[in-house]
Amino acid sequence: MKKQWFVTALLGVAIVASLAFAQARDNGDDQADDPVAEGSPELSTEQPIAFPHDRHAGELQIDCQYCHFSAERSSSAGIPPVATCMGCHAVIEGSENPEEVAKLRDYWERREAIPWVRIYKVSDHVQFPHMRHISAGVDCASCHGEVREMGVIQEVEQPLTMGWCVNCHIDEQASIDCAVCHY
Repeated sequence: MKKQWFVTALLGVAIVASLAFAQARDNGDDQADDPVAEGSPELSTEQPIAFPHDRHAGELQIDCQYCHFSAERSSSAGIPPVATCMGCHAVIEGSENPEEVAKLRDYWERREAIPWVRIYKVSDHVQFPHMRHISAGVDCASCHGEVREMGVIQEVEQPLTMGWCVNCHIDEQASIDCAVCHY
């Protein structure tokens, strides 16, 4: 009899926990997946420096991984330190946007990191290993859009949802094992 009570209680707790989890996901799902929720004045997609990706990655053909240095060896693509930018802009004035280069130099002189605003973010329970995608030959534009044609970076139409990623894995014949992204 005690064993039956225990099993029934355990089943009841599991059902309640499942319902609570589902309710929490339904209530916060829209904003949890969107790091910049509409109507949130404290969150903005405006960058501290209007970095022209079209000029650097497009016209000058600087490889994404020159600035996003850890993409080929880490889960994170990395944000370039000010020193990377100053490697060139110590001598290049920036004829097209001198005011933006002046902002860069101010950060350099103050020895402050540039507080870039994150544009792309997957849910916290998802791991997106950049290095695996780079080694598989996935072009950055597949997820980030044609950054080489953008001025200041902006989020593109890719929803970065589980279904979108799974469809890509199916199309590319990559693993769709849950543990590939959820670990």
